[in-house]
Amino acid sequence: QVQLVESGGGLVQAGGSLRLSCVASGRSFSSATMGWYRQALGRQREVVASVSSGGRTNYADSVKGRFTISRDNAKNTVYLQMNSLKPEDTAVYYCAEIVSGGTIWGQGTQVTVSS
Repeated sequence: QVQLVESGGGLVQAGGSLRLSCVASGRSFSSATMGWYRQALGRQREVVASVSSGGRTNYADSVKGRFTISRDNAKNTVYLQMNSLKPEDTAVYYCAEIVSGGTIWGQGTQVTVSS
């Protein structure tokens, strides 16, 4: 059973940076599309960024130019580098592994950006 464990969240001032990490157990990591999602209080969960097994990346318009997703298959880890953070980036951030049968979610990590 695949498990995803996120880390790296916290409190940061606007304009600051954070790097989120997600370590995946299981053998499927290198062949899976990985994603970062976020859910702000009272809002629906939304995709932030994704990276395919081949390294192709996609970003939500709201984070383009500020966030970078990357993966290290040797470490079964996906990262989200977040720069120029804004208060509206405040949310719980979830790591996800997209597989043919659905999506596997991590437990989430809180990111709070103060103005």
